[in-house]
Amino acid sequence: MDLISTASGFSKWSKDEKIQWLVSNHLNNDSASTATLSQYWYEDKALQKLHDEFTENTISNFVLPYSVAPNFIINGKKYTIPMVIEESSVVAAASLVAKFWSNKGGFKTTIIDTEKIGQVHFMYQGDKSALITHFETIKPRLFDAVDDITTNMRKRGGGIREIELRDKTNDLANYYQLHVTFETIDSMGANFINSCLEAIANAFKKEDIHVVMSILSNYVPNCTVRAEVSCKVSELYEKDAEHYALKFKQALEIANAEVHRAVTHNKGIMNGIDAVVLATGNDFRAVEAGAHAYASRTGRYQSLTNCEIKDGLFKFWIELPLALGTVGGLTKIHPMAKFSLDLLGRPSARELMQIVATAGLAQNFAALRALTTTGIQHGHMKMHLKNILTQLQADDAQKEQLIAYFKDKTVSHAAVATAFEALKNNSL
Repeated sequence: MDLISTASGFSKWSKDEKIQWLVSNHLNNDSASTATLSQYWYEDKALQKLHDEFTENTISNFVLPYSVAPNFIINGKKYTIPMVIEESSVVAAASLVAKFWSNKGGFKTTIIDTEKIGQVHFMYQGDKSALITHFETIKPRLFDAVDDITTNMRKRGGGIREIELRDKTNDLANYYQLHVTFETIDSMGANFINSCLEAIANAFKKEDIHVVMSILSNYVPNCTVRAEVSCKVSELYEKDAEHYALKFKQALEIANAEVHRAVTHNKGIMNGIDAVVLATGNDFRAVEAGAHAYASRTGRYQSLTNCEIKDGLFKFWIELPLALGTVGGLTKIHPMAKFSLDLLGRPSARELMQIVATAGLAQNFAALRALTTTGIQHGHMKMHLKNILTQLQADDAQKEQLIAYFKDKTVSHAAVATAFEALKNNSL
């Protein structure tokens, strides 16, 4: 087995020292590896320093495409939505759907609630009634314990909504929790919530109460938003509108009946949601985890979207939890996150929730419409054609010729490779 030298104190090394260790120990002293890393450094040293300090052990930047999807109308207001994603066809699909619905009233959105959740998890083996008495006695002091932490948040209209004692002993022996609900206004609020929880835990614990941990939850079923579109069934498709509307509805019903389909169905929704969450400097991992938990809230994993066809009308909507922020974190210090929020008109967190939900609904509409008509690969592989040509190292002129060649043909990697060879041999 090859021996790799121990990287003692790695985080304190300079960037050059970290790279040299990686190249020596993992990359066979390949100088090309160093060149790959350095080509993604920003020439502006201040900008690179900013990115280096976002996280630990930074050696380069990993660049993803930053795109925009125009023509969205949400509650009568026009938006061009920023999206950060590498997957072919996502932005194109969102743009097409935005234009499709723009002359049908656009998207309608509603905030259902904005409640965030944090919990103090603790073990207690004593008498339950004594614990209840202790909680009721000390509860006012728990609010006092976070008074300094919540001052600014309360000035903005937020703070702690409620603190509850919950008995979880049916799930785990001796397990209880303080379930705390918050309003964090325009911040996602993770640091604020965690600071409050730790202060509450310190004020609450005593000799027979053993606090295990104090932490926010990324499952926020009461921080939810709804986005929807509707039109006459006859306006959905140029031909056989009723037939394709029914297929669309059946595709959604299959996602509710079959978990294998539901996961892919919701993944497509998250294509749109994650892309906007990333572009605005928010935490897409938290959003993903919360959304999938919400999809399982009935005890069965199902679609995040719903569809209804009634009295000649088609209605399609999404409802999901979204804990987002427009102040604090990367939203304040990442230049592209700030640009995204400027592009969106400096939205509040509530408005951003509505924009993000709309992007998810648009993405799902595009996918279901494609699946039930031409098939998902028809458009996807057309978009993927450019990526294949790049992999084959085609030059610009060759790309132009092959894109024209495949305009009315089925795209596959093998077919493109064959056509590329024929083109190079002047036999296409």
